[in-house]
Amino acid sequence: MRRNHQQLKTALFAVIVLAAGIASNAWAVNYTAIDLTPSGFIDSFANGISGTQQVGSGWSSVTAPGRALLWSGSAATYVDLTPSGFEGSVAGGISGTQQVGVGSGSATGGNSHALLWNGSSASYVDLNPSGFVSSSAVDISGTQQVGYGSPTGSNGHALLWSSSAASYVDLNPGGFYESCAVGTSGTQQVGYGIGSVTGDNYHALLWSGSAASYVDLNPSGFDWSFANGISGTQQVGSGRAPGAGHDHALLWSGSVASYVDLNPDGFYATRANSTNGTQQVGDGYGEATGYCDHAMLWNGSADNYVDLHQFLSSEFIHSEARCIAGNGNIVGYARDSSGYNHAILWQIPEPATLLLLGLGAAIVRRKSP
Repeated sequence: MRRNHQQLKTALFAVIVLAAGIASNAWAVNYTAIDLTPSGFIDSFANGISGTQQVGSGWSSVTAPGRALLWSGSAATYVDLTPSGFEGSVAGGISGTQQVGVGSGSATGGNSHALLWNGSSASYVDLNPSGFVSSSAVDISGTQQVGYGSPTGSNGHALLWSSSAASYVDLNPGGFYESCAVGTSGTQQVGYGIGSVTGDNYHALLWSGSAASYVDLNPSGFDWSFANGISGTQQVGSGRAPGAGHDHALLWSGSVASYVDLNPDGFYATRANSTNGTQQVGDGYGEATGYCDHAMLWNGSADNYVDLHQFLSSEFIHSEARCIAGNGNIVGYARDSSGYNHAILWQIPEPATLLLLGLGAAIVRRKSP
């Protein structure tokens, strides 16, 4: 009895260690890749993820307009978010029960308008501000939405909304003639801008709710840079490194001096698109990938990465990770050998399943002969 009791204690300790490793180290987990392309669609992309839901777009034919799509973990669960009076739409981001994107059609006079949904096509809110010819919403967090819009006779300006067209804030800083916001954490926003103050090169930007609050994240010596995602204290994007001739994935922590170059050995070029505050996702190519773009996952440094393409079937030759959720699930797309794109969900096993597997493995390993 004593020996059996000790074996159980040892097994339970092993499970606790395994669970801790699972919580802190995604590299120990095998992702399952799920193709979200709905029946009848030939092309699809997944752009955002929150909880158990994903958003993106799909095309039913080469000539058909895109349709904003909302999934709940499988191709069969899709909801077409394209509102009545719109010919086409794309969903770019999701937070909780709301989604953002862009649509156009007779309802918008043929111009692109930023849209906010609450899970159905009929729930949409047109975010296009008064005086703007066109606009697009790219990301959402809580009650904030970000994107860009084009005032009459001018280039695009980074925009911040609080769920209505009238609530918009123009984030375009002085000295910039163009800017775009593509990510928000709820209190801060990231994107990029270009103007005389940047030497007419694109620079990654970080805002805190106003145009004047911007921080230029472009590292010293970099030709240009773009910030693509934000969560907590982390911002991610890419930049043209000095002497590299190729873009490198970058990670910041709120200042230009904090940047980390995520480009691993064996990769010519990389890009980071999203972060959940501790991990980063994007894509890269080089000798290590057979010179094909592969979806990638990092854990804060160049040498701590996973090639997510390994979890896809052999029909796919190209992939990109576009967004990562707090629980580690990832969305993006993969391109098959025929040139068609498939929205992909890279899903990790549920914690309960992992614990059961770990307990079983621990008991088997420690079972007396």
